[in-house]
Amino acid sequence: MTLNQTDFTFVSTMIRQRSAIDLQPGKEYLVESRLAPIARSVGEADVTALVHRLRQGDSKIVEAVVDALTTNETSWFRDSYPFQAFSKHLLPEIAATGRGPTIWSAACSSGQEAYSLAMLLLDWLPAKPGLTAQIIGTDISTRMVERARSGRYSQLEVNRGLPATYLVKHFDQEGRDWVLKAAVRAMARFEHGNLALPPVGVPACDIVFLRNVLIYFDVDTKRTVLGHVRRVLRPGGFLVLGGAESTLSLDPAFQRMEFDKAVVFKYSGGGA
Repeated sequence: MTLNQTDFTFVSTMIRQRSAIDLQPGKEYLVESRLAPIARSVGEADVTALVHRLRQGDSKIVEAVVDALTTNETSWFRDSYPFQAFSKHLLPEIAATGRGPTIWSAACSSGQEAYSLAMLLLDWLPAKPGLTAQIIGTDISTRMVERARSGRYSQLEVNRGLPATYLVKHFDQEGRDWVLKAAVRAMARFEHGNLALPPVGVPACDIVFLRNVLIYFDVDTKRTVLGHVRRVLRPGGFLVLGGAESTLSLDPAFQRMEFDKAVVFKYSGGGA
């Protein structure tokens, strides 16, 4: 391993400042393994030389490093139970207010979560005449935002969790790729966004999907992010977290609820 402690501290501090992700000691191998391909791509011999260029403020390299060290793991209908709760419980409760849902897919990566929700909405909306719905996806990676906007996925990507019926119904094949049809893409828009900062361009929402993100933050940052969610989530709205995440001891404005095998958090209104 060529990454020394001084360089690791520099990289981890930079990542924390730009994304709020907390890279603790012990993650040196992870950092080096993700940065080595970038070093090669820009003609540097190793990660140490890459960090030297980071110290000089090369903006393109900084963006590539932040992108490499933010987790972009995603799939269609990931873990399934939250999506079942979305269709069976959350949508009917929002519709009972007389309006269609506005949904924020936070840390949306390359768009699979947002588009999974869009396909479920297209199943649901025909039975709710007069209601409309919208989805806003945000991610700290500009590369992921552009990928989500394209609506284009490889065969490997569509194999990860996408039901065959939805592949046939909602995609067109172009060469080796699969491209979402216009009706699905029209349901969602994607913007750059940093969860550690107040949301910009995110409308008042009824449901926020913020799954498998809080685990990368320290406690203070988790509280900050939940505070930002409260700024846009309507009272009575729902927050959907990852299976290992909770608002417990972080924000009393959220009430834990169980729907079958899914856990969601209902916003009571108010909060710090």
